[in-house]
This record gives sequence, C-alpha cells and structure tokens, in this order.
Amino acid sequence: MAYDFSALKTNIKETEEWLARELSGVRTGRATPALLDTVKPEAYGTRTPLTQLASVSVEDARTLRIIPWDNALIKTIEKGITDANLGVGVGIDDQGLRVSFPELTSERRTQLLKIANDKTEQAKVTLRSHRTSALHALDALEKEGGVGKDEIARLRIEVQKFIDAGNDALAAVLKKKEIEIAQ
Repeated sequence: MAYDFSALKTNIKETEEWLARELSGVRTGRATPALLDTVKPEAYGTRTPLTQLASVSVEDARTLRIIPWDNALIKTIEKGITDANLGVGVGIDDQGLRVSFPELTSERRTQLLKIANDKTEQAKVTLRSHRTSALHALDALEKEGGVGKDEIARLRIEVQKFIDAGNDALAAVLKKKEIEIAQ
C-alpha cells in the first residue's frame, strides 16, 4: 500500500507561497506595487483593497503612481496610505497620487532583516507541524496493519526529504529578500 504524499506536498507549497507573499510586503529600497497590498482605504462604506480602487504602477525606483478609477476617492486613498503607516510620503497631483519611498538607513535595513527572519521562522514552524501531521498519519497507518515496519521507516524518510526540500525553498526565498534589502 503506497502512502499519498500529495497533501504534504500541497501544504509545503502553500507555506512557501505564504512566505513569499509575506516577504513581498516587507519594504526594500525599491518601490513595488505589492508594498501597498495591505492598504485598504474606507471607500463606499467598507474597507476596500487599494487594487480594487485604483491602478498602481512603478514610476521610478522609489516612486509609485496611483491613478484612482474614481477621482472622488483621491483623499480617501491618501488617508488610507497614511493610516497604514508605511513610512512613505504621499502627494496629490493632477493625475492622481504619487507615493515616495525614502532611502533605507542601515538601522532600518537591520529591522527589515529581522522581520524577514521572523516570518521565515513562522513558515518553518508551519512546515514542522505539517511533518508532525504526516508522521501521525503514518503511525495510524501502521496501527491499522497491512504495512510493515520497514515500509513505514522508508515513508518517514520520504516525509523528511520533502520537509528538507521545503526548508531549502524557504531559505531561498529568504536569501532573495535579504539581497533586495541589502541593495
């Protein structure tokens, strides 16, 4: 009887994607539209993601351009960005809003690296919980019978290989972010 690793593989991939999304919100020296994903201004009586209210594009390395689809929302969007406390400057002009990102200081870079490492550690904890779940499933399979101890031992090694590959993928995502922060 072969054990199905698809659930474990899916969980590992989802954890890697979660980390990538979380780290995309950590500001680096370059302006990217993903940095504004957490901004949800109060529009039309509800908190609405910025991407549903306006187009966000990169103007230059440290500036984003926001062009609202409804010009009546310019002040609301400005307030939403200010309330998000991202440490950016917001200016209104005839085309929409301009969001300026200041240069990163070495102290702020250190803080960002710490945040990135904390998020990576959260992802690793999640991977360990997925490993524990898979090992419990193997224990249950062994108790049911029909699967020998040698087969269970081999499956445990396979589970660990998947987890190790997942940890390597998380480390690669972190390394990429560390390089971005250092620039």
